[in-house]
Amino acid sequence: MDIIMRQERPEDYIKTEELTKEAFLHAEFSDKKEHLLVKRLRTSDAFIPELSLVAVDQEDGLVGHVLLSKITIAHGHNVTDSLALAPVSVSPSYQGMGIGSRLIRKALEKAEEIGYASVVVLGHKDYYPKFGFRRASSWNIRPPFDVPDEVFMALELKEDSLRHAQGVVHYPEAFTE
Repeated sequence: MDIIMRQERPEDYIKTEELTKEAFLHAEFSDKKEHLLVKRLRTSDAFIPELSLVAVDQEDGLVGHVLLSKITIAHGHNVTDSLALAPVSVSPSYQGMGIGSRLIRKALEKAEEIGYASVVVLGHKDYYPKFGFRRASSWNIRPPFDVPDEVFMALELKEDSLRHAQGVVHYPEAFTE
C-alpha cells in the first residue's frame, strides 16, 4: 500500500467532501454533516490551505483527509490564536490502517512549521492523547458547549503556548451554520 500525504488541491474538493460524508456515515457521535463543515470552512477566513491535507492511494485515489482551521481562546481581553482539529476522515475500507494517525501527525508538524502554537480537538478520550493532547481544562480552556471534560483536549505545539490561554474556545461561524 503506497499512501502519500499532501496538501489538498481545489480539484480534490468534491472527492474530499464525498470521502468525509462516507467516513462519518455510520459514526456513533456524528450529525452526518461533517462534509458540509469542510465545505463551509474552505470558504471562511478560518481556512488555512496548508493545513488541509489528504492521503492518496496510488491505486484508489483519495482515502483520507484532515483539516486544521483557525480558532481563538478568549477570556475577557485576553485572546489567544489557536487551531481546531476537525474533521479527520478516512475511507471506511482504509480505516484501522494508521492513515488517520499519519494525517494528524503530518498536519500537526505542518502547523508548527508555519508558526502555530496550539491545537484544540473534540474527540475520543483514548485516541488523541497518543498525539500529546490532554484535557483542555488543565489550562482552564473550556468549550462553548457542554461536553464531557475528557473529550475536549488541547495540545501545545510550542512549549508553554497555552500557559496564559485560559477561557472559552471560539469557533468560526462555519462550525455552527
